[in-house]
Amino acid sequence: MKFSMVRLRSPQVFDGSTLLTRSFRFAIWLIVVTAFVVSGCSSILGRGTRDRGPQKDVLATEPNIEPLVFIADYASGAINATGGMDVWMKTKKLDLYGVVTVYEPDDSFYLTEHHFEVYPWLNSIKVSAQEPLSRFVWQFSEGRFNVLEGDEKVDVSPSCLLSRAETGVSYRDYAEAILNAITAPLRFLDVSVGFIKEPGPVKMEGQWYYPIAQTYPAQKASGPGSEQMDVTPVEGPRPAGTQPYWSKVVFFQNRDSPASGGQGSLVDMVWFADIDQKKFLAVRGYDYEEVQEGGVLVPTRVEIFRTDARAVTEERLVKIDFKETPPKRLRPSREGG
Repeated sequence: MKFSMVRLRSPQVFDGSTLLTRSFRFAIWLIVVTAFVVSGCSSILGRGTRDRGPQKDVLATEPNIEPLVFIADYASGAINATGGMDVWMKTKKLDLYGVVTVYEPDDSFYLTEHHFEVYPWLNSIKVSAQEPLSRFVWQFSEGRFNVLEGDEKVDVSPSCLLSRAETGVSYRDYAEAILNAITAPLRFLDVSVGFIKEPGPVKMEGQWYYPIAQTYPAQKASGPGSEQMDVTPVEGPRPAGTQPYWSKVVFFQNRDSPASGGQGSLVDMVWFADIDQKKFLAVRGYDYEEVQEGGVLVPTRVEIFRTDARAVTEERLVKIDFKETPPKRLRPSREGG
């Protein structure tokens, strides 16, 4: 993943409907590559050695890049709403603990605990859980998913929903959803993809949002000036290896959620669509607070929903209540029903 480091100023050079063109993104890419070669580092983000095992802090690195470009107002707004660029720059790793509630189709629910290690500048997350038969650790990093510890076949818990085929939610989906809910502002700095913002807000769950769709080099936006988001995914099968994992990913920026001090707007909902599999998921963040004094703001609660093809929520699947420190030991259990 390639990031562009930015200098946030007001007013922004780009307004809400203006995006980097392909040629401009290519120019940025060349600048980043040049910086990479001159520095002689293994990564412009200082990521160094890849994490291949139990060395949990290998991924915890600071960004090591110089200011290059300005960004669109929605990106700076999302960053400012969660603490600002200076604070994010100092954030190498977030350690979060969560009480996880998994909702079953029969109205029962399963309670367990997960430990989340989030590496914002590497687009990576590790999730660990102690379930009845085994300990499980899995990692989602730059679009790749790996189980680092435990055997999925012996996981009898529904904590990751893998055994519930009717939900269509996998270990991978769960990890990616949580990662995006926590680090959404930094995803806008990834110059390997593009973003298209709708010129007008839409109403979702009683609130007004600006949809910001993620695009890929092979995809083209539709509409005048290629600035209008195509909200209708293309139907039909995807040739193997030619399309991203999701048919569409849309970030929703809350129009009415100013940050502390009156600056910025939260991106508190992300929608994932897989047209081939007819799988549609949304992750939402609530009640943002500083992880520690002077730190970035993250949601204290995250929920994952199944939605319809228009991103309207249909069923709540998972709820995670985050804690900065490990909660009192909770024995995984199933209740209700």
